[in-house]
Amino acid sequence: MYPLNYVEPVFRPPSEWQSLIIQVTVGCSWNKCTFCTMYTDPQKRFRTKSIDEIDAELEAVANTGMPVRRIFLADGDAMALSTRRLTAILESIKKHFPQLQRVSSYCLPRNLAKKSVAELSELRQMGLTLMYVGCESGDNEVLSLVEKGETYDSSLSALLKIKQAGMKSSVMILNGLGGRELSEQHIKYSARLMNEAQPDYLSTLVVSFQFGDEATYGEKFQGRWVKMQQPELFKELYTLISQLDLQKTIFRSDHVSNSLVLKGVLGKDKKQFLRQIEAAMRTPELAGLRPEHKGAL
Repeated sequence: MYPLNYVEPVFRPPSEWQSLIIQVTVGCSWNKCTFCTMYTDPQKRFRTKSIDEIDAELEAVANTGMPVRRIFLADGDAMALSTRRLTAILESIKKHFPQLQRVSSYCLPRNLAKKSVAELSELRQMGLTLMYVGCESGDNEVLSLVEKGETYDSSLSALLKIKQAGMKSSVMILNGLGGRELSEQHIKYSARLMNEAQPDYLSTLVVSFQFGDEATYGEKFQGRWVKMQQPELFKELYTLISQLDLQKTIFRSDHVSNSLVLKGVLGKDKKQFLRQIEAAMRTPELAGLRPEHKGAL
């Protein structure tokens, strides 16, 4: 067990399961998205951790002799920190773990607006090479209703800036986010956003709720939101995949919220994905589906 003083709960992307998680901030700098309850506990009110505190934790882990190949910067958005602060953190990481393969972080598009490509390039050269960007949707109406605080343009600008800096991006789109009424536009603009950005990684998660949160979420849509059932979610996913024109994007739908697991590369595996989704819609009992996930994201 690593000697770390986490402020629980701590979250990380599924692909970072082998990474050392270092909390450089506590909570999320935005924390207003109506579909997300990850950072709503009182102890998760947003704050930054001092360089001395972070350096001490890194040193303590290094002193254990445990092998560390990857580090994920938590909590919700380390990129809220200034470039100067991030540089100091990366210098500390490099000092304690000189053989590290990569550093990654969640990233809200808004927090790249004031960072230049040159600044991001400098951070990449110091080891920060992968950004997880929760775009959730490319549709401005859906983004406004869920209080994401982003737009199609702000998300695209951030993703292009990441690419220009030589970093990689891993994007999340939420299946079912717009409900039944807004599904078509949610998918249309999400696909368009991905086609323009050409992210390195793309994953879909299914929007899900803890007990009591679904009604509050629906209120934000002023009665227009109807939860989509599994066949409708499959149809929406099929529409998304069919509209994607990606060249070398690694695609995953293997989060716990996904009933149908898809893994491959878009575009070479596009036809196979569509066949798998068709099979799940036609004979779900034979598709090896996971049980419906009941918790929050």
